[in-house]
Amino acid sequence: MTRVTGTYRISRVEGEEVRAFVPAPLPPAEPPLVMDERLTVLHAEALAAVGKLGVAGAMVPSEQWFLYGFVRKEAVVSSEIEGTQATLQDVVTYEVTNKSERPDDVRDVCNYVDALAFARGELARANGLPLSTRLLCGAHERLMRGVRGADRMPGEVRRSQNWIGGTRPGNARFVPPPPEVVPDLMAQLEKWLHSDDVLPPLVRAGLAHVQFETVHPFLDGNGRIGRLLITLLLEHWGLLNGPVLYLSLALKRRQELYYARLTAVREAGDWEGWTAFYLECVREAADDGVRAAGKLFALLSRDRARLLAQPGVVVSAVRLLEVLPSNPVVTLARAVELLGVTKPTVIRAIEGLEEAGVLKETSGRQRDRVYAYQEYLDVLTR
Repeated sequence: MTRVTGTYRISRVEGEEVRAFVPAPLPPAEPPLVMDERLTVLHAEALAAVGKLGVAGAMVPSEQWFLYGFVRKEAVVSSEIEGTQATLQDVVTYEVTNKSERPDDVRDVCNYVDALAFARGELARANGLPLSTRLLCGAHERLMRGVRGADRMPGEVRRSQNWIGGTRPGNARFVPPPPEVVPDLMAQLEKWLHSDDVLPPLVRAGLAHVQFETVHPFLDGNGRIGRLLITLLLEHWGLLNGPVLYLSLALKRRQELYYARLTAVREAGDWEGWTAFYLECVREAADDGVRAAGKLFALLSRDRARLLAQPGVVVSAVRLLEVLPSNPVVTLARAVELLGVTKPTVIRAIEGLEEAGVLKETSGRQRDRVYAYQEYLDVLTR
C-alpha cells in the first residue's frame, strides 16, 4: 500500500507552472509508521547511547563547561551544513576578542548559540513561551540578527514562496508549501508535538524535524532551526538534561544521504528509511559525545595534576584552570574579569599554566595577547 505523503498545489509564478508540496499532518498514516524489529533495535541502541551521554554530562565537575563546548560544536557544524567556514577556534576566539578573519561566518555561529539559549530560557521559565511556532520564530529572529539573510523576514513565518535548489520555483529541486497554508501546517505540527502520540519521543523528534524542513516556514535559516528543534525536543521530553547531543556532525558526515532521506519521505513516504537513518545518526552522535566527554575529563585531570606538580604554583593558576573549559580562549583582561584579582596576579597564573603546557599563546603579539587551552579545543574539533 502506498502511503499518502501530501498533495501538490499548482500555481503560476511569473508565467511558469509551479508545483508546491503540502505535506500530510503527522503522524505518518495510511499505513502508519510501525516500529518493526529493525527500528525497535535501532531505537533501543540509540536510546541507550543517549542515556550514556546524559550520564557523562552529569559526571563532569561542571555542567557549564560541558555545555559550553558541546553547544558550540553543534552550532559550528550545523552552520557548516549551510555553507559557513568558521571553526570552533574562530568562534571561541571571537567571543573573547571580538575579532575574526571570518566575521560573517562567526556571527552566524554565535547567533545559533544565542537562538538556542533564548529557546531554552523560555522553556525553563514558568511564564515563558511553550514549544511552539512563536518560540521558533523568536529563535529564528536571533539566528538571523545582523547576518546574511537579516533582510529576509527574521522571526516571521514567510509570506512568499520559497524553494530549494535551482534558480526559481519552476526549476527547483523541491518547492515547499505555498505561503497561505504555512501557518496552518505549523499549527498542526505544534498540536502534534503536544499530543499523546504512542511513538517513542526520540522517534517523534526525528519526524518533527522532517515535517519542519518540508514546511520550510522561513525564507532563510530553516535547516539550522530544524536541527535546533531536535535539540529542544530531546531536552523538553526528558531524554537529556541539556543540549549535549551534537547531531549535526553525524548528519554532515552523511550530508548527501541526509538530503536523500528527506526527499524519499516527501516523494515516496519512506518514513521508515528516514527513521532508521536518523536513529543511526543519534547513536553515533551520542557515542561521539561520550568519548569526547571522557577525553575532556581525563585531560583536565591530567593538567590539574601537572599544574600542581609545578614548583611554586600559585592558587590563581589553579583557579584559572578550573574555568578554562568554559573559557578555552582567554586574554589578560578576560582572565582578570573571571578571577576578580589584580593584573599581576593573573600574569603569574597565565605564566604558570604556560609552563605546565596547558595554555598556549596564539596571537604572536607582544601586546593584547591571546591564550588558548589548545588540547581542549583539539578534542572537541577532532
